[in-house]
Amino acid sequence: MSGDLRTVEAGALRRDPTTRSALRSWVLTGVAGVGFLVAALVVSAYLGATFGVQTALLALAVAVIPLGIVIPTFLWLDRFEAEPTRYLVGAFLWGALVAALVAAVFNTSAIVVLQSATDADAALATTAVVVAPVVEEALKGLLVLLVWLLLRREFDGVTDGMVYAGVCAAGFAFTENIQYLAQAYTEGGGEALTATFVARCLLSPFAHPMFTVLIGVGVGVAATSRTWLPRILAPVAGYVLAVLAHALWNLAAVSGGAGLLTVYILIEVPVFVAFVGFVVWARRREGRLIGYFLRPYADAGWISPDEVAMLSSMPRRREARMWARMNAGPRGLAAMRAFQDTASELALLRRRMQHEAADSHALDQERELLAALTARRGHFVGMPVG
Repeated sequence: MSGDLRTVEAGALRRDPTTRSALRSWVLTGVAGVGFLVAALVVSAYLGATFGVQTALLALAVAVIPLGIVIPTFLWLDRFEAEPTRYLVGAFLWGALVAALVAAVFNTSAIVVLQSATDADAALATTAVVVAPVVEEALKGLLVLLVWLLLRREFDGVTDGMVYAGVCAAGFAFTENIQYLAQAYTEGGGEALTATFVARCLLSPFAHPMFTVLIGVGVGVAATSRTWLPRILAPVAGYVLAVLAHALWNLAAVSGGAGLLTVYILIEVPVFVAFVGFVVWARRREGRLIGYFLRPYADAGWISPDEVAMLSSMPRRREARMWARMNAGPRGLAAMRAFQDTASELALLRRRMQHEAADSHALDQERELLAALTARRGHFVGMPVG
């Protein structure tokens, strides 16, 4: 670590953005907002025209329920170094609006084309098993790829890839569930709605996220690789695995009856258990990585070894926040949270630098984070209660 880091003043937390960068941010945000709004209007118009407003709203209310299971899972995974809320919201909207809308166009077009060469049932089955997995996983995976390419400072590896992939897939499943629930209610009333809700929202709420997480893992591996070969092969391998898993699930759904039950018990349940285990492992791994890459800063005197131990363990982080609140009140708690977030960002930046995956501004960002770390420590150490 360069010796000039010790000359950083605690007050220099962040450089003020230039007028051009601020204007560019507002323009990009506006363009994205308008795009999402247009997509939302198109999706809403389609659902309302196809099923009626009341049925669409009923399906929407029911489809929200699995989000209360899926989204908190990925937020829990994202606890060590939380991604900016606006980016996670953008990932969800991309899945729920852009990916869902474009996939619907491709899938419908495929059905129309296939019906000219075969019967309607065969066209639906072929689209579900062959076309839909390829198209849908490409659209969801594109979001993860864009985050890595355009927001490199916010993308730190496998965990971030899993989080963005999972949230995007949750958005896609949300819109898809609205359509399936509305169709079930239209065709079979409350009984069909309940059966569809149990099958899609309770028994398999993680289906889409589990598929797309494979792409997130691949992009995460690419983001931390030093050579070009893994950067190309890892995302491709993740995409291929996601498509195969998605196709297998759709094949079982098309087969129905005993075939679906057999695949669900013998394949999907073990895969889900493995998925949960992998999520737990990934979160613990991120804690260990944060501890490892913070040690050089402890050796240089920027933080203490006890702080490194605290920052690499989620239970100890919670204890530290409780201590800060008792010692310094709400302001101290906020400062401790900011200290922990800054330290995590610093550690993962250090990791990108070691893997030669950081950009040319990495040293400046490192100085800013060290200055912020020092300043935020001062906000909760020695403050009076309240």
